Amino acid sequence: MSGKTPFELMMEQAQEMAKAFNPALSSFDPKGFEKLWPTMPKDFMEMSFGKGVSKEGLDAKTRLLLTLAGLTMQGAQADTQVRMTVRHALEAGATHDEIAETIAQMSMFAGIPAMTRAMELAREVMEDNKDEDS
Repeated sequence: MSGKTPFELMMEQAQEMAKAFNPALSSFDPKGFEKLWPTMPKDFMEMSFGKGVSKEGLDAKTRLLLTLAGLTMQGAQADTQVRMTVRHALEAGATHDEIAETIAQMSMFAGIPAMTRAMELAREVMEDNKDEDS
């Protein structure tokens, strides 16, 4: 057995099929695609997901940290979603420590491998963000 999850096998098959249809996709990088997706400004996030709906509700930063916790609980298998949630959480005012603490808290429920994977993905985003800020 290959040791790959059914999802990983399905993604490999999809990538092979995409390459057959368009050879240019052989060098496709999901991270490059993520960079094309703009980060929503905090005010827009608040209007769409936070205080605009309920003035007494959760703010965008809290909602995004909860989303990050949920993605970690699912095993941090959705790389793009984890990275984009971290990016948006930073934009909404979350600190690196708050992001790390949110992920670390999930180790008690999701396990160390899920926490480690989510932390690796978050660290990538935070390092990229640091380079862009320089």
